[in-house]
Amino acid sequence: MSKPSPMRIGARSSNLSLRQTAEVGDRLRAAWPDLEVAVEVIATSGDRALETPLPLLGGKGAFTEELEIALLDGRIDLAVHSLKDLPTRQPRGLVVGAVPARASVADVLISRSGAGLADLPPGATIGTSSPRRSAQLLHARPDLRLLSIRGNVDTRLRKALDPGGDYDAIVLARAGLERLDRLDAITEELPPTVMLPAPGQGALAVQCRDKSALKALLAPIHHTASALATIAERAFLAGLGGGCSAPIAAYGRFDNGEFHLDGRVSTPDGRSQIDVQWTGPCPDEPAATDAGLALARKASEEGAGALLDANP
Repeated sequence: MSKPSPMRIGARSSNLSLRQTAEVGDRLRAAWPDLEVAVEVIATSGDRALETPLPLLGGKGAFTEELEIALLDGRIDLAVHSLKDLPTRQPRGLVVGAVPARASVADVLISRSGAGLADLPPGATIGTSSPRRSAQLLHARPDLRLLSIRGNVDTRLRKALDPGGDYDAIVLARAGLERLDRLDAITEELPPTVMLPAPGQGALAVQCRDKSALKALLAPIHHTASALATIAERAFLAGLGGGCSAPIAAYGRFDNGEFHLDGRVSTPDGRSQIDVQWTGPCPDEPAATDAGLALARKASEEGAGALLDANP
């Protein structure tokens, strides 16, 4: 009998993507001890143009399109993404086969001086290329100067800590630093009252062709609570018609069996901000989608459309 072919997992070339892919591979091998896993590195347009603003590259798809093409062509069997980078609509023939247990959803501040957000000097320069982060930072500190920064996590950390650099601080996702063993760089974890996360932040998505065998393979590493929370968050984003260039934030979680979903919509300058909440049962994926869409309608009723129309 011939040896089964290895399960081919596609990853981006960054250290973080490779760590995330290794995490998924470890989970799969724990569930299927005889499974052989091979990683194929695929460069994406988002990786090749690290200095170009993401909206100019086509938004979140800049990090996923080449991996999705490889899936559809059969060159790889699975693709591992940061869920917040995955567009809310899936290409025909592809599905999110698993969302493993979610890491921290928090955003963190890394400052050169060791000062927290409240203690940074007036007019301090913070590096971020996220409209969501920029808007919420300006809502908390209107005096701040926001300066675009792109590159992988290692590059951003180097720029942030450069004594002669352009940045007094930067904001990153805690989950990425945790996966790279760089929690030592964190100055301050920003609370959700200040910085609500991006929909899907901290979670991984394992994408595959819509085939029963692949979905069965992924079933043991799927974490239902993480999946339902991120489905609701992404439905909130989709319900508002937002993408990576819109300052939209959402955070879903279960507490004592009840589901809580917070949403936030801001203007780019942070002057106006709408916060909405939804609480209720969330037993399955349709209920999670309904919760996100219901919260989007509530935000729209409170004027979110006008705020989003103010975005460039």
